[in-house]
Parts: sequence; C-alpha cells; structure tokens
Amino acid sequence: MKLVIGLGNPGDKYNFTRHNFGFLALDFYAKIHQLKWEPHPKFNAIWLKSGDALFIKPQTFYNNVGTSVRAFMDFYKISPADIYVVCDDFNLDFGTLRHRDKGAAGGNNGLKSIIAQLISVDFSRLRLGTSNPEIRQHLGDVDFVLSRFTAEEKSALPSVLNTAASQIDQFLA
Repeated sequence: MKLVIGLGNPGDKYNFTRHNFGFLALDFYAKIHQLKWEPHPKFNAIWLKSGDALFIKPQTFYNNVGTSVRAFMDFYKISPADIYVVCDDFNLDFGTLRHRDKGAAGGNNGLKSIIAQLISVDFSRLRLGTSNPEIRQHLGDVDFVLSRFTAEEKSALPSVLNTAASQIDQFLA
C-alpha cells in the first residue's frame, strides 16, 4: 500500500493559497481520475482510496500534519518508503517541480512535522514551486505562503498540476 499526502491548511479561507498547493495538486489528481474525497475523522483527514493507494489531505493545520500521517501509517502498516508528500516550496520558482526520494525538511514546517513523527527522512516528496520574489519581499514569508496565486500564476496552474499528477502516477507505478 502507498500513501500520497497533500499538504495544506483546512478551511475555505485557505483555498487557492500557496501553502495549499499540495491540497490543490491532490484535488486535481482526484478530479482527472474521477475519485471522490471522504472525511476520515478517526485520522483527522480527508481521504480516498484507489487501488492499493491511499490519498490524504490532513485536516490538522500545516505544522501538525505529521500526527495524521503517522496515524495512517500505523493503521495501514505503511513504511516511509511508500510515502509521497506533495507540498509547496517558496524557494523554488513558481511552476518548478522538484522530486526527491528522501531528504531534509528544507524549512518546510509540514515536512518537519512528518519527519518528527516518522523519525525518518526516508520518504519521497514532490515540492511545488511558489516563488514570487516581489510579493514575498513585500509581504514577508508568513503572509506570502498564505497569499493567493496571481492571475498569471492561476493561468499556469493547469499545466503545473498536470505535471504533478504525472509525477504522482510515476510514484504509484
């Protein structure tokens, strides 16, 4: 069994923010594969199952996603090698995707939470670039990650999300 995790914050006010790029990528994946999300209150997540893969969007806030991930791992007996985390990265240019089989959190608090719960960095991750230096410099890091995409970025989202979906499929293959 494989576990694909999209990182983001719960609640409508965070929809289409940079920090919810992981949620957005999994929503796009579910839509193109005609999959339906369901609540999973026991593990504090929204989830779906497709074949031997579980997809989750933890409903904790971003900095505490590791608790939900750990609960799924323990219940379904999933090893870190079978985990794929999809998250935002404000140090990568918008539209850039970076896959790594393992590694440090690189300042991402969601990855820090998962690493702390797993006591391991040996899980795959797909970082989705959100960098926009002008906006980030003006807003600061915290407000930047909670800001919405610009009109120009929104027009590029389908292409970026399609590439992310292909990366997820490669992980699952």
